Amino acid sequence: MTESPSPLRQTRRSLPIALLRAREVVMGPIREMLAASGVNEQKWRVLRVLQEQGPLELSQVAEAACLLLSSLTRMVRPMEEEGLIARHTPPEDRRKTVIRITEAGEALIHRHAAESAAIFARIEAEFGAARLEALLDLLESLQKIDPRPR
Repeated sequence: MTESPSPLRQTRRSLPIALLRAREVVMGPIREMLAASGVNEQKWRVLRVLQEQGPLELSQVAEAACLLLSSLTRMVRPMEEEGLIARHTPPEDRRKTVIRITEAGEALIHRHAAESAAIFARIEAEFGAARLEALLDLLESLQKIDPRPR
């Protein structure tokens, strides 16, 4: 019995798999950098968002850090206990929780800033600055589409 050709792309040219492979190339050195501090990449993303944007409501942090809100909610208490973030409930809306980066969180980012910049400088040097900017532009455009059936 002969098999009919698959309508699926070869995995080497599959967009989801290609994105995962590229992510691993980029994140491998970042994970190694963070391992020394005992901070995982999800916590790093939360700290970077808060450092960049200031205090935010949990749903805003989750969206900006590419986390599920339920995952972020589970992370808040340990991050607070580690002294990396502080949280409060605004008196005008007791249903919300706002978090902010602490001095210890800022210090952690500062400790890794040079190494993080060096990692991305190596990526930019090897991949090419223009290609990297074009890739970032293309990825931003890709994020705006909705590939679900209409």
